[in-house]
Amino acid sequence: MDIAVKICGLREPAHVAAAAEAGARYVGFVFFARSPRHLAIADAAALALTVPTGVAKVALTVNATNAELDAITGAVPLDMLQLHGSESAERVVEVRARYGLPVMKAVGVAEPGDLAALDLYQNVADQILVDAKPPKGAALPGGNGLAFDWRLMLGRVWRRPWMLAGGLTPETVALAIRSTNARQVDVSSGVETAPGVKDEGLIRAFCKAALA
Repeated sequence: MDIAVKICGLREPAHVAAAAEAGARYVGFVFFARSPRHLAIADAAALALTVPTGVAKVALTVNATNAELDAITGAVPLDMLQLHGSESAERVVEVRARYGLPVMKAVGVAEPGDLAALDLYQNVADQILVDAKPPKGAALPGGNGLAFDWRLMLGRVWRRPWMLAGGLTPETVALAIRSTNARQVDVSSGVETAPGVKDEGLIRAFCKAALA
């Protein structure tokens, strides 16, 4: 089975290197000030230059304005934009057209009724990120280390590529793949020793388990 792994929230060149060497196909940079994984644009631009050819560089933003996206895309060499807020379908279309980059739209899932949004966004986004819906009052829209009931994904088919996220760890990712038939998986907090602090050993272990 050909599985693609995304390691998100990277902040250090050594962790980018560990992800690439372990077989990750995507690395994610977070541009959201409330996140412990947030990167300044200048730091992200420097970090992006360390990413090997063939590994996609993804910018995670949350309800970003055009001015914010202009600044990010103008300085950081990117392969994809990840919209992780409450962006509308119309906003996804606008961002795709304005920046000429593929857009991945994150959708939070906690119950069957949340799946309708996946059907909506697959019509306008290049990829869908299926994440656990954050709890009420959460400061972050993702990266909370929460999983959702993977059985909700059984038998579901979408026209667009989709990526499974939400509370995945080196110990659970293989089961998650088997349970959902996901072909792409995303991890952030599951390869950290503290919020925002990635661990090279956990990155390698996650990729090994996902790609086994």
